[in-house]
Amino acid sequence: MSGAPTAVPDGKAKRGLLGSSAIVASMTFLSRVLGLIRDVVLAAFIGATANADAFFVAFKIPNFLRRLFAEGAFAQAFIPVLSDYRARGDEDAIQNFINKITGMLGGVLMAVTAFMMVAAPVVTAIFAPGFMGDDVKFALTADMLRITFPYLLFISLTGVAGAILNSYGYFAIPAVTPVLLNVCLIGAALIASPWFEPPIMALAWGVFAAGACQLTLQLPFLRRIHRLPKPVWDRKDEGVQRVLWLMVPALFGVSVSQINLLLDTVLASLLPSGSVSWLYYSDRLTELPLGVFGIAIATVILPNLSDLKAQDNTEQAKRVLDWAVRMVVLIALPATVALWLLSTPILITLFQYGAMQDHDIAMATFSMRAYALGLLAFMLIKVLAPGFYAQKDTKTPVKIGIIAMVSNMVLNLAFVLPLMTFYQLGHLGLALATSCSAFINAGLLLRALKAQDLFDWQTGWGRFLLTLMLALLAMSLTLWLLLQLMQDFVELLWWQRALQLSVLVAAGIASFGFVIFGGGIRLAQLRSPNP
Repeated sequence: MSGAPTAVPDGKAKRGLLGSSAIVASMTFLSRVLGLIRDVVLAAFIGATANADAFFVAFKIPNFLRRLFAEGAFAQAFIPVLSDYRARGDEDAIQNFINKITGMLGGVLMAVTAFMMVAAPVVTAIFAPGFMGDDVKFALTADMLRITFPYLLFISLTGVAGAILNSYGYFAIPAVTPVLLNVCLIGAALIASPWFEPPIMALAWGVFAAGACQLTLQLPFLRRIHRLPKPVWDRKDEGVQRVLWLMVPALFGVSVSQINLLLDTVLASLLPSGSVSWLYYSDRLTELPLGVFGIAIATVILPNLSDLKAQDNTEQAKRVLDWAVRMVVLIALPATVALWLLSTPILITLFQYGAMQDHDIAMATFSMRAYALGLLAFMLIKVLAPGFYAQKDTKTPVKIGIIAMVSNMVLNLAFVLPLMTFYQLGHLGLALATSCSAFINAGLLLRALKAQDLFDWQTGWGRFLLTLMLALLAMSLTLWLLLQLMQDFVELLWWQRALQLSVLVAAGIASFGFVIFGGGIRLAQLRSPNP
C-alpha cells in the first residue's frame, strides 16, 4: 500500500448484530445455493463411484485445513490481537502488524504446501488407507492432491484478508467469496472435463483456480480500506508472536468437529466403495444451515466480543453470547426436524440423476439423518468458541477438544465396528459418532464458559423454549401429513420434484413461523442483545 496509513471507518457502527449477521448469512446463502448446484452437477457427473471417492478425499484434505485457517484458528487468534492494536489508535502499528502476520503465515504455508505436494502419496496413505488396495484409485487420489493442495495457500491468505475486513465491520465480500469455488467447479465439470483424461482431473484444476480467484477478489477491497498487506517476514515481532501463541492450540480446539469429519473419511476409506461419497453428500446438506447461519453468527460476534473485552465490558459480552445461543437454537432445531423428515426427498430432488443410483440415495439418507441430529451442537460450537478466543484463552477449548476427539474415536469403534458385517450401516455409525461427540464438545464449552463467569442465561428462555417446542410440533405434523399425500419423488421429473419440495419447505416455514409469531416472538426482539 502506498502512502501513510489512513484511519479506517468502522462498518460495525452502521448496523446491529442481527443486521451484520443477516449480511453474512445472505451472502453465504448465495454461496451455498451455488454449492448445492455444484453438488447436483457433481452427482450427475461422478455419482458415488471410485473416482468420486478419490476426488472427495483429494479435495477434503486441503479443504479441511482451509477451515482451520480461513474459518477457524487464524481468525480466532488474529482478530482479538488486531482489536488490541486498533484500540491503541496507532495506524502505522496496525499496518506493520498486518504486514508481518501476512508474511509469516504466507511463508509457512508456502513451505507446507510444497512439502505436501511432494509427499502426496504418503498423505494419501495416511488419510485414505483403504485406497491402498486399489492401485488406480490410490494413484488418482495422489495425483489430484498435488493439484488441489495449493488451494490451502490461496484460501488461507484469503482468510487473512477476510479477517481484516470482518474486524472493521465489512462482512459482505468475505462472505460472498466462496461463490467462486462453486463457479469454478461447475465450470470444470461442465466445460473443461472433456479436455482431461480422466475427465475428473478437471475438478482438481477447478479447485486450484478457485483458490487463486478467491484471493484476487479480496485485494481491491483491502486497498479501499487502506489495509492492503505488504508481506514482511519477522517471526520475532511481538504481535506475530501473540497470534502464533494463540493460534497453535486454536488450530485444534476450534475445529474439532472438522477433525472428526476427516477421521470419518479415513475410516470410510476402509468401507466399501461409495462410503466417502455418501458421507460427503449428506454432510454437504447438513452444512447448509451451519454455513449460512452458524458461521455467520460466529463471524459477527467475535469482533464484537473482542472489542467488548478491550473495553472490559463483561456484562454486555455475556448478553452477546446469550443472544448468539438463542439465535442458534431458533435456527438449528427446526432445521434438524426438516432435514430428518425431508432427507430422502431432498437427496432425490438434488442428486438422483445420471450416475447417482437408488442405493446411493438410501445410504446417504442414513448418514444425513445422523448428521442432522448433531446440527445444534455443530452450531453451538461455532458460537461458543469465540467466547474463549475473545479472552485470548486457547487452552480451555483445546482441553475440551481433546476430550471430544477421543470421544469420537471411541464412539466410532462402538458404532462402526459391530456393524462392519452389515457394511451398509458402517458409514451411518461414523456420522452418528460425529454428532454425539459434537454434543460432548458443545456441552463442555458451555459449562466452562459458565464456570469462568463468561456466560449467563438471560431472562425469557422459558417462554422462548415453550413457544419453540410448540412450533416444532406444528411443523413436524404439517410436513408428515403432506408427505403422506404427495407422490413418490422418484417417479417425478426434476421440475416436479423441485415444485413438490418447495411446497413442503414453504409449508414447514409457514407452520413454524405462525406458532412462533403467535407465541410473541418478534424480529425486533432478536436484532441484538438487550443493553
